[in-house]
Amino acid sequence: MAFANTGIAQEDGYLKPVVKAASEINESAASSQEKINGITDKIESKIQKFKTINKETDGLRVYNAQLQKQIQNQVQEMADLNKSIDEVSVIERQITPLMMRMIDGLEQFVSLDVPFLPEERSKRIADLRDMMDRADVSVSEKFRRVMEAYQVEMDYGRTMEAYSGLLTVEGTARDVDFLRVGRTLLVYQTRDASLQGVWNKQTNQWEALPSSYRTQVTKGLRMAKKQMAPDLLMLPVAMTE
Repeated sequence: MAFANTGIAQEDGYLKPVVKAASEINESAASSQEKINGITDKIESKIQKFKTINKETDGLRVYNAQLQKQIQNQVQEMADLNKSIDEVSVIERQITPLMMRMIDGLEQFVSLDVPFLPEERSKRIADLRDMMDRADVSVSEKFRRVMEAYQVEMDYGRTMEAYSGLLTVEGTARDVDFLRVGRTLLVYQTRDASLQGVWNKQTNQWEALPSSYRTQVTKGLRMAKKQMAPDLLMLPVAMTE
């Protein structure tokens, strides 16, 4: 019996170091596994970040490509705009002398035309000349105003109008009513309807009309003033070659 106990004691003495070593190995293995797990988690996190960054990079490449196209389009638009500005400058240099010639032509036309509304028409031309010297009026507005003046003169040829003014009749300045029928006829009648006359295009002078035309002139004035319905007028018209 004493030998048996001694054998067990010896076995215990041999096993304890082995158990202790195994325990230490297990602890070391667990610690290593934790480190491995930590490293694995870090690697996984970095991989996810890498994938995210790659997606963002791809998106930025697409965005940059789109921006590049927009920039190229804007550069082309700027080139086209600069070309247009150069063309406008050329047009402006050409159109200003044209407008001056148009105003000169309009003034000559008015001076040779039937002398109706002389103050109004002369003022319109003078205003156009003043406008041409102004820097605060755009070229397009100047051109519009010149064309508008031409349109007004064109409209005179197809309208009927009555207006008042002063006219020297038999050596005396008299208040008269003028009747204009297009550019075909221009007559006057004194306020008391005692005298009337017609502009002779051939002689460029006023000529007296017989009293037999008094009723017709009065009738024409009333028609032009919208005081009666349009009707046939019997008035002399000078024929031009």
